[in-house]
Amino acid sequence: MFPIRDHNPSGRVPYVTYALILLNIGIFFSYWLAIPNEPQLSMFYVEWGLVPRRVLAGVGLETVLTSMFLHGGLMHLAGNMLFLWIFGDNLEDILGHIRYLGFYLLSGLAAAALQIFADPYSGVPMIGASGAIAGVMGGYLLLFPRAKVDVLIIFGIFFRIFPVPAWVMLGLWFVMQLFSGFSTPGDDGGVAYWAHAGGFMAGVVLMVPAWRRLGGARFWGQNHGMPPHPEATYSTVRSHIPRTSRRK
Repeated sequence: MFPIRDHNPSGRVPYVTYALILLNIGIFFSYWLAIPNEPQLSMFYVEWGLVPRRVLAGVGLETVLTSMFLHGGLMHLAGNMLFLWIFGDNLEDILGHIRYLGFYLLSGLAAAALQIFADPYSGVPMIGASGAIAGVMGGYLLLFPRAKVDVLIIFGIFFRIFPVPAWVMLGLWFVMQLFSGFSTPGDDGGVAYWAHAGGFMAGVVLMVPAWRRLGGARFWGQNHGMPPHPEATYSTVRSHIPRTSRRK
């Protein structure tokens, strides 16, 4: 199940979201194309990714930040940037550019903190923007629980796009992170599920002041959990491939 877009247009150009996407892409290709082999790439991740036991020993504290801008492959990068593209603009619209950037970075720091707490002796480097982006998703859920999100659902070779409320898509995603975190021991999973959960929870908490400034529960009641503006609509394009009937 992949989110591909929401129906929640923003009122201002999301310069910070665009800049974060471009920065992540630029940093990825700067080392992905320059480092010639997997062993050297692994050492690069150890040096600049977040290794919990090193950070707890007071070594490589800067990696709490640098790890947010590293990715392990094209699909890792593409998935994270897709989520940021879909949900980031609306939070930047509400918070403004500078506060949104602070919100993003604080969510990433909270994600790192929970991952370290969950697996303090791990020697595996944690990389990726997903903890910070999970914070964006948590903030989005608090503000717009019933905003429509189009998700692509794939069943084998068949696929369909369904609009679902944000609370369904984001709530299910969060529950999956918790389940995976509890059921995956230590370093076995290869995915920092607790970083995702920590970023998401931090995003909800950090968004509370903005939510209260907008009216809190009254904001939800006035708009029934929907964004306070008309939703975006998308036209469907009919296929030009001719349809043929089955011969008897």
